[in-house]
Amino acid sequence: MNSFDSPRLIADIGGTYARFALEQAPGRFEQAASLPCAEHVDLQAAVTAYLQTLSGPRPLHAAIAIANPVEGDQVRMTNSPWQFSIEQMRERLQLQTLVVVNDFTALAMAVPRLAAQDKRQVGGGQAREGSVVGVLGAGSGLGVSGLIPVDPGWVALGTEGGHSSFAPHDEREVAILRHAWRQFPHVSFERLLSGAGLELIHRALAEHAGAPDAPVLSAPEITRRGLEGSDALCAEAIEVFCALLGTAASNLAVSLGALGGVYIGGGIVPRLGAYFDRSSFRARFEDKGRFSHYLRHIPTYVITAGHATLTGASAILQAQLRARETAPAPALLSQIQRGLDSLSPAERRVADQVLAHPRSALNDPIADIAKAAGVSQPTVIRFCRSLGCEGLSDFKLRLASGLTGTVPVTHAQVTGEDSMVELGSKVLDNTASAILQLRDQLNRDTIDRTIEWLNVAERIQFHAVGHDGPAAMDAQFKFLRFGLSCQACTDAPLQLLAAGVLRPGDVVVIISSSGRIDELLQVTDIARARGAQVVAITGSQSPLAKKADIALIVDHPEDAATQLPMISRILHLLVIDILAVGVSMRREAGSTIGPAVDNAVQAALRLAGTPRGLPGVSASLPYARLTSHSRR
Repeated sequence: MNSFDSPRLIADIGGTYARFALEQAPGRFEQAASLPCAEHVDLQAAVTAYLQTLSGPRPLHAAIAIANPVEGDQVRMTNSPWQFSIEQMRERLQLQTLVVVNDFTALAMAVPRLAAQDKRQVGGGQAREGSVVGVLGAGSGLGVSGLIPVDPGWVALGTEGGHSSFAPHDEREVAILRHAWRQFPHVSFERLLSGAGLELIHRALAEHAGAPDAPVLSAPEITRRGLEGSDALCAEAIEVFCALLGTAASNLAVSLGALGGVYIGGGIVPRLGAYFDRSSFRARFEDKGRFSHYLRHIPTYVITAGHATLTGASAILQAQLRARETAPAPALLSQIQRGLDSLSPAERRVADQVLAHPRSALNDPIADIAKAAGVSQPTVIRFCRSLGCEGLSDFKLRLASGLTGTVPVTHAQVTGEDSMVELGSKVLDNTASAILQLRDQLNRDTIDRTIEWLNVAERIQFHAVGHDGPAAMDAQFKFLRFGLSCQACTDAPLQLLAAGVLRPGDVVVIISSSGRIDELLQVTDIARARGAQVVAITGSQSPLAKKADIALIVDHPEDAATQLPMISRILHLLVIDILAVGVSMRREAGSTIGPAVDNAVQAALRLAGTPRGLPGVSASLPYARLTSHSRR
């Protein structure tokens, strides 16, 4: 088995744990690790923490299977506050390729690659060769997928079938449904066929049995007691769980026509072991009235392979890399390839570097491109102009258009060779690019909570130092206009004194680009010790982000030693705008905060000139008059 040129990072991200491994050769996973999601601010922090434990070459290609729908570049996890842009994540992790797929899509792609020892058949039936396959499994939620045979391989279905409506089979399940209705207006199969669902079933059965005061148990404890036979109610809960899974599996089988079999994965069923084989799962699977005979011939399997999801994610990554190798080169790369013979030796080295690493050439500053090619920076400019480009900025735009099919707003390095027109365009483009990235990074849930805290706060303090100070002063002005008691603290001794009078019900907003200022970290510790809530507007993975109760992530690297960090200041002002708009709308409408957050984000970004094109807050709202820094 041949090893890859470089190891590949493969990950399986659930609601509770993030599993990582390096694939050194097809199917050979090494250095596996499982990290608790709750211990990391976001996915990038978890990936970085894993990579820091490795020795040897860094991976250049990665595939991440995630317990969430994946539609487009922006991913927001359902069972976690994590959210991210796929392309931004690829750039920050310095990867050439990053593929993000639904975890059950990945699991489905693993099915054709399972060996005999990687699965266990439950019940009868015979798989029909070349037929559709169904895949489902319970863990933090209920994943559902399928495989469609397409010569010469398979196409995996990305579905959210776990959210289909639950229908009871008997009076006992009617009682469970009635119990669930008191919590959820819509009861899906996922509400019952998951870790939380097993706990709900246990509580419903206790109530149905006339024992509503039975102890509330966790899913692992219910499973342990049920398998041991030490608790009849827990044993009944597991039995009902298996029966409901049989119903869900048979629904999937008849919906897809899964004559190739139905495969059960997820984190719960494999732990039930031989009990699952003896349970009512298979009997319920075949109990389909007029279609029982149809179901009787469809086999069901439990996936026992430990790395099945990783195997499927790896297969999808390999298919992507293979497609890239066989795809026609973008127009600019083809032009470079055709013109190699006409270049000078130095320019040829630049061309070879761009052809070998086009995405690095797209994102790296001129100094890094020159260093990688072993040439001077003027040589890089001459190479760009030899292709008919006005300079490096124009070259990157043309390259980006060929690689992605669009012309994005992107960050471009300002150089001494730029004309005044080029310099102005780059400064404006860089600012617009940073604002667009902020829009995609915003975490709706953390903004929601922050606005709620600020709206009911007894007192608000805004802390910042140095170039971040104007954002704190701007925040003070805005929130005083709401009649809220607030104070901007930009002097270190005053900050420590102000933090010392905080009490429960107060909110401290700390603004720091680096998140590493000792005085601000002290303020955080003092505020939390005195019972105040701490919100940080700062960079990801910073000490401040980890200490704060809520971290509003603003990532824009700027070297404060060589330039005035203007863009990060603009981003901080925008975040303050978003929070102020949200509080204003909350007070105006008195409605639920959720819609106010969405409209606040759109309104504040529009006030900054960000193109959005979505319906949002009208400029005639009262808050439009309060945005001082955006007025003439």
